[in-house]
Amino acid sequence: MHNPEQLTILITGATDGLGQRVATDLAGKGATLLLHGRDPDKGRRVLAKIREVTGNHRLYYFNADLASLAEVDRLAAAVGNSQTRLDVVVNNAGLGAGPDTQRRETSADGFELRFAVNYLAHFLLTRRLLPLLRLTAVQACEARVVNVASAAQRAIDFDDVMLEKHYDGMRAYSQSKLALVMFAFDLAEELAGTGVTVNALHPASLMDTKMVREWFGAPRTSVEEGANHVERLVVSDEFDGVTGTYFVQDQPSRAVEQAYDEKARQRLRELSLRWTEKKKQERP
Repeated sequence: MHNPEQLTILITGATDGLGQRVATDLAGKGATLLLHGRDPDKGRRVLAKIREVTGNHRLYYFNADLASLAEVDRLAAAVGNSQTRLDVVVNNAGLGAGPDTQRRETSADGFELRFAVNYLAHFLLTRRLLPLLRLTAVQACEARVVNVASAAQRAIDFDDVMLEKHYDGMRAYSQSKLALVMFAFDLAEELAGTGVTVNALHPASLMDTKMVREWFGAPRTSVEEGANHVERLVVSDEFDGVTGTYFVQDQPSRAVEQAYDEKARQRLRELSLRWTEKKKQERP
């Protein structure tokens, strides 16, 4: 990639935890940062804090609740209408298993909440932003999509994707993270030769985040460690041209086997396109 000062980077879930740390570090390197969050007051506070810490004034906040596909559409439109280039999309926002792992929740569109926020929203957002990513890749030789996944992965049961029959919050989280990996592999194949690369990574285990403290109590690693690995995948020249890869930190690794099943990836893609397009047609 080019010098970070030349890059425009969108980070979802940039107002807390890992996303905020990555945004702060990249702002410190001079990048133009598009920060996404779902609480406008918090978003303004985080923006002001990052600006104060880094001295970078090329920071912009975009508000959207990723539990609503209509808001994801508006987010994509707002980014596309305000930017002439987009070098990197970091799909980072996510929900954990929740305080009550047996309580199934649904999104504004009726989808299982963790699948909707962690995966389906990013599927839609990335696809809506592909024209701008592809244009940037032509102009700058490369653009990147980085999906922040997890080593906690579970195969998707296509007979019960929304976990209506047997719900467990950890399973919901784990299958949504595998879906992000499958999406990375699938989109990388689709975009081969365009200059847009797509990868997924597990940044670190049990980082010191609100999500981890809620589930496990004491963290095992720092947010800084995870952020370093995300940032390398976002800007480092060593990953030029690397695509369709799952990383554990910065090492190419093996995801759950379903991620390598072309038929499973195709089925997930077709379902995701159907769900997002159907909801678009239903929206006023």
